[in-house]
Amino acid sequence: MRDNRMTENTIRKVKLWIVLLCAMLLVPAASQVQAQEATAKVHGHVQDPTGSPLKGGTVTLSTDSGKTAKYTFTTDDNGNFTGQNIAPGTYTAIYRNADTPPDKMVDQIAEVKVAADSDTAIDFDMTRQEYVSKLSPEMRKQLEAIKSKNAEINKENSQIKNLNADLKQARDDNKAKNYTEAESIMSRDAQAKPDASVLWLELGKAQYGLKKYDDAVTSLKKTIELENASKKPNPDIIAAANDTLGEVYAFQGKVPEAQAAYEAAAAADPKNAAMHYGNEAIMMDRNNQVDATVAAADKAIAADPSKPLPYYLKGKALITRATVDAKGNYVTPPGCMEAYQKYLELAPEGQFAPEVKQILQTMGSKVTTTYKAGKKS
Repeated sequence: MRDNRMTENTIRKVKLWIVLLCAMLLVPAASQVQAQEATAKVHGHVQDPTGSPLKGGTVTLSTDSGKTAKYTFTTDDNGNFTGQNIAPGTYTAIYRNADTPPDKMVDQIAEVKVAADSDTAIDFDMTRQEYVSKLSPEMRKQLEAIKSKNAEINKENSQIKNLNADLKQARDDNKAKNYTEAESIMSRDAQAKPDASVLWLELGKAQYGLKKYDDAVTSLKKTIELENASKKPNPDIIAAANDTLGEVYAFQGKVPEAQAAYEAAAAADPKNAAMHYGNEAIMMDRNNQVDATVAAADKAIAADPSKPLPYYLKGKALITRATVDAKGNYVTPPGCMEAYQKYLELAPEGQFAPEVKQILQTMGSKVTTTYKAGKKS
């Protein structure tokens, strides 16, 4: 009998222990179920009656018609907002600007149903007729004025976008020497937007490439005129137009006009004065303008003594005036040999180095005659 009682007691204790163990195991399981309760996400966009995004405002979700905010989200710079861990249910969505009093609202959307495991879109589109019709007559009038202005701006922005694409194409064409194509594009665009100096500049470059020098002069002068008349003149555009204008004048043989144009380019863009004067020296050299070449080379050297080409151009111009004295020695103008020597110093392996070395060697020797005197009669 005692053994039986001990067995029954033992059995009852084991059963009790199993029940308690099961109860203990149920606690974390219940907690786990609660932690995994399904939630939802929301997202949306807010825009005013003109269609512009509203940033820095707040969107709230309420279950008591907006009296109490259960969830609050802030709109970003693009008027967008997002939210997560939203309990499923039906809400009233309220939008307020940063300065809207708590008891007021800008817009609301009723009966927003948020389902579990979903991402519900909540968009406040104040361009809708329902919203606009509630505005006062004066506000609707102002709204129409703003819409009209915005339409003009959008149209202009679209035009500018197209013009910029054309401008890039024309620049590529000019660089590739497709001058006819560049002229066609820029002629059309300059007529469509005649106050855009950069269009006239690229047109002038294309016309210059086509050797339409008079047309190029007209376009480049138009560029300079427009830029100088603007509220904030762009020195780079003025310099580029004058530099190209100087080149055109040089090809036309109009030396004083070319010199004046290059001088204006350097004045507008002093940081690149050496380049502009160097370009002037190149053009004057091509047109066999000795004095003008030397003058431009000297200005380029003064602006940047480290550039070798102006020294070469100066020496090349002055060597044309070399003479031979009574003893058969070459006599070069002052500065000629010095310019050549400086070129070699700066560019000993430069493009013109072999030529310069030969000239220096020749100038150091005497003139030898290759003819024989005739017999006396």
